[in-house]
Amino acid sequence: MKIVFAGTPVFAAVALQTLLDNGHEVTLVLTQPDRPAGRGLKAQASAVKRLAEERGLKVLQPSSLKSEDVVQAVAAASPDVIIVAAYGLILPETLLKLPPLGCLNIHASLLPRWRGAAPIQRALLAGDAETGVTIMQMEAGLDTGPILLQEAIPIAADETAGVLHDKLAALGARLIVHVLAERPVARRQDEARATYAGRIGKGESEIDWRRPAVELERLVRAFNPLPGAHTRLGAAALKVWRAHAEPQISGPPGTVCAAGPDGIVVACGNGALRITELQRAGGKRLSAAAFLAGFALETGMCLGSDCG
Repeated sequence: MKIVFAGTPVFAAVALQTLLDNGHEVTLVLTQPDRPAGRGLKAQASAVKRLAEERGLKVLQPSSLKSEDVVQAVAAASPDVIIVAAYGLILPETLLKLPPLGCLNIHASLLPRWRGAAPIQRALLAGDAETGVTIMQMEAGLDTGPILLQEAIPIAADETAGVLHDKLAALGARLIVHVLAERPVARRQDEARATYAGRIGKGESEIDWRRPAVELERLVRAFNPLPGAHTRLGAAALKVWRAHAEPQISGPPGTVCAAGPDGIVVACGNGALRITELQRAGGKRLSAAAFLAGFALETGMCLGSDCG
């Protein structure tokens, strides 16, 4: 089967690798243009582009899919199907209608829950007990197309977005191969159950200590590894990588209630958060014990932007 594959990050690269390993012919790869990244902000290729070049595949990196040149390039690749995974650009109707088998999307949620750009983070922030992957027949609406195959997995109590991402990437790769082989019958989504997973806003990863500890624990997990939940101790910026709620502890929000080898306990709007791994700006990720060995953090100190 001839495939045009459209994707950008590691999540998509896992699916592309699995399709190639299962003998599918990928005649063209669409991926986002190289972007500045890292400390030097040098232009870096996407995970999908790197894999495609390693496998000798033709790569196209348009900033938009609306030009006639792009449509002609995709048509020239003669795809039976277009497969999309975390691509980052919306396919116009001309491309949706081009391949005989249409366009399939690998989406990291149990649609219709968490349509949109950040389904993994939104599932964690909401405290969902499970998530999964949906293989969907694409149409003009945002993640509204008929469902071809769906599989759920539980979300563990300590699971981070990074760990969950890797599980869902592997699951999505397996499911898309199954769909191409079995061609399951599609079913419409239940619009009454739809929720939207909007992009992560710039300020969402800042810890507001007035919120309940259970919510902040989910926030820390949702933003690990990117962009990292963060707070302040005076002029020092801190990222919090591991923490768990302590519902029985109370105090003024943002106040350090205890600081020792087993964690830094900070009062929240309801309960407290025990931080077990954190990082100063420009420093390494450290356990609470290692952090306290080089940084004087005492009971009664205040964390957060509201501290005087």
